[in-house]
Amino acid sequence: MKSFTYERASSPAHAVLQATKVPGARFIAGGTNLLDLMKLEIETPAHLIDVNGLGFDKIEPTPEGGLRIGALVRNTDLAADMRVRRDYGLLSRALLAGASGQLRNKATTAGNLLQRTRCPYFYDPQQACNKRQPGSGCAAIGGYTRMHAVVGSSDACIATHPSDMAVAMRALDATVETVRANGARRTIAIADFHRLPGNTPQVETALAPGELITAVRLPAPVGGTHIYQKVRDRASYAFALVSVGAIVQRDGSARVAVGGVAHRPWRVEAAEAEMPRGAKAVAAALFAGATPTPQNAFKIPLVERTLDAVLMQARQAGQANPTGPNSPTRS
Repeated sequence: MKSFTYERASSPAHAVLQATKVPGARFIAGGTNLLDLMKLEIETPAHLIDVNGLGFDKIEPTPEGGLRIGALVRNTDLAADMRVRRDYGLLSRALLAGASGQLRNKATTAGNLLQRTRCPYFYDPQQACNKRQPGSGCAAIGGYTRMHAVVGSSDACIATHPSDMAVAMRALDATVETVRANGARRTIAIADFHRLPGNTPQVETALAPGELITAVRLPAPVGGTHIYQKVRDRASYAFALVSVGAIVQRDGSARVAVGGVAHRPWRVEAAEAEMPRGAKAVAAALFAGATPTPQNAFKIPLVERTLDAVLMQARQAGQANPTGPNSPTRS
């Protein structure tokens, strides 16, 4: 690990000021992704700004009937919150499907959104990687691609976003609240927060340099049956081959977001209009323009089958409770 300097931020204004003032500075909270990458010298920040003392660790109701989740709320606490479990079951279930209990105890809401979109080639300094060294090429293209993107990729990068939580946030239409270096505050729709790789895969989010996430806001609950199904090689502590997060209403309409297939959580709202025609039609719309390789082409029918299983679970939940609110279901 390369040497670095460290300080604790005393206020949001202090944090963003230092982030723009000190070249190579990075914010740190739980550090579950950043510290691992620093140990491998893949990330080499010159200065760390600890934001744990800024008080962004509350989950509060909003005037609109939703929830405001502080950037520093730990994944374990967010998944266990009774309001989240009752009204945003998809989010709770996605969080519990991610990482391990130890990591969820440290990982924060903002950190989860900001973890690097990555693949095994990103971790190997002997391999070309445009994320690690812009302009060096992508060794994954033409390499072993079973875990890689099938849609939304580019000639510069075919890595997939690893977050389960972000898939749920995308289906829930969350917004991200930030403060910028000039003190201005803004909100970013989760649909616009994570970027596709294009020619600059090292730029993964819509954040400006020095911009600090302060909270994530959820809109008022939409009801329905909340299901998160993750297909992976191991029963725990593994990234998704594919995952499907869905909120299914009694009339058969649904919101659907998919993980493990693209550089960001993948949701195509137009595909949801195909729901009356079944999972096959939805999957066809989700993956219009997909460019799978022979090694990962299985992901497309796997998403279709997983979505079909999710819709079946939703129907069964509705039949089991035909008069009351739909019951969230976990897989």
